[in-house]
Amino acid sequence: MKNRFYKTILLVVLTSGIGFSSVSCGDEFIEDVQNKGAFDSNNYFQNEEQSFSALVSVYDLLRKYSGGFENTVTFFNAGSDDFYSGGGSPTDGAGIQSFSNFSIDQISVPKTYWNDFYQGIARANLLIQRIPDAKMNDQTRNRFIAEAKTLRALYYFELLKMFGNIPLILKPITATDDYYNIPQADPQAVYSQIESDIEASINDLPLAIAPTNKAEVGRISQGTARAILGKIYLYNNKKAQAAAQFAEVNGTPGQASQYGYKLVVNYDDLWKAGNKFTSESILEVMHTNKGNSDWPFWGQGKDEGNSICIMIGPRGYDRLKTSAPDIVSGWAFNTATEDLYNFMASDPRVKSTILNAKQLAANGEIKYSPAHNDTGYFLNKYLPTRDEVSNLPGAPELNYSRNYIVIRLADTYLMEAEALNGSGARAQALLDAVRTRVGLPSVPVSLQAVKDERRRELAGEGHRWFDLVRWGDAPSKLASRGFKANRNELLPIPYNELLNTLIKQNPGY
Repeated sequence: MKNRFYKTILLVVLTSGIGFSSVSCGDEFIEDVQNKGAFDSNNYFQNEEQSFSALVSVYDLLRKYSGGFENTVTFFNAGSDDFYSGGGSPTDGAGIQSFSNFSIDQISVPKTYWNDFYQGIARANLLIQRIPDAKMNDQTRNRFIAEAKTLRALYYFELLKMFGNIPLILKPITATDDYYNIPQADPQAVYSQIESDIEASINDLPLAIAPTNKAEVGRISQGTARAILGKIYLYNNKKAQAAAQFAEVNGTPGQASQYGYKLVVNYDDLWKAGNKFTSESILEVMHTNKGNSDWPFWGQGKDEGNSICIMIGPRGYDRLKTSAPDIVSGWAFNTATEDLYNFMASDPRVKSTILNAKQLAANGEIKYSPAHNDTGYFLNKYLPTRDEVSNLPGAPELNYSRNYIVIRLADTYLMEAEALNGSGARAQALLDAVRTRVGLPSVPVSLQAVKDERRRELAGEGHRWFDLVRWGDAPSKLASRGFKANRNELLPIPYNELLNTLIKQNPGY
């Protein structure tokens, strides 16, 4: 009875009981759209304003990358060879701990990774179905549909990467539908659907959105859609198509592309708290402290702060000298491995990437309390600085307004070089541009050189585990953690999704 009730509640979410809330992406982009709670969709979608509110609710699920305790960035960092789970103890967060040592099972896997992305898909499906009858001009209508389809494709892509074998649902589920007997689709069928959805949507999107356009910054443009599509193609092993999409996004390496994307001059500037929507940002999750996030609703879709910040800070941090970073004590998740630190020790990006608390403590500049998996190395890119602490209502720990960049230009440069199999003049130019930005000399391009550059450039941004799986390197790189080939490439499907349904568990679980 309990699990049947759980499914019934989820069915309500997938049909009409969807709360349209403000996008965590931003102080400007729809900041004033208030949470309206559950509603009768038959009386909604009457006009552009209501349709736009519904579109905002589809964007809301981007927060899954960096909001709440079960954000995907800290979780997938913890399963890579670059970071441990960390935290206060070996039992601090069953999901992240079990993923880090690959003891994860259908009980410990966070069920929100399945439920939240499907909620985003459900919201997109409802908008796509209902918006044709709304009173608005066709150009705006087509743009809204294109954004919803691109976001739906992105959410399906995340589910494919995590779970592999998933149901493909393209319309709102009604009370008369046999919800419990929706089968899993062939992954290739899902890939085909989401690729075609984005391909058909691109021309209905604006070419680009300038960072100065406060009314629209954070929304999907043609450049964003092509970058997402290129990444989908790459993971689907369609390298020629991936390279073609990335070439459109990237333009001439080192110069501004047709969409206005350009590598920032100073790598360190990417990690300054207030430096949002740089020329390098392609898809960015906006966070704000104006949502007054608090413990009773943290991680439930209404909170709008960046949770990575507080999660990765050292515990018991005490700044003894002004020469030390002025950061706030956190929860010590995602401690960096010795292997990553040694790999990056001589790289110009190491200080932006890793806080060497061990050395600072030895110098008498700080004190901190070593916690689980302590190495003395902490992820520096998102550390909570003192000047970011919110003075608005809500828990300060939950209201960091630092944005998270889902896709940035250096990432697409290196993905294009990978799609080109790490060979040729263009792949060399793409690799050189990433290295030149940080003052490094050229090295001969190869697939291994691209892999190494991705590890250094994107460390701690949530990509490494997926890279290792895509390359087939995870069984060797993660063997010491307990990773098993033909099992741990996918997460187990949460237990509650299996009961009274046709859904079958992934192999090995």
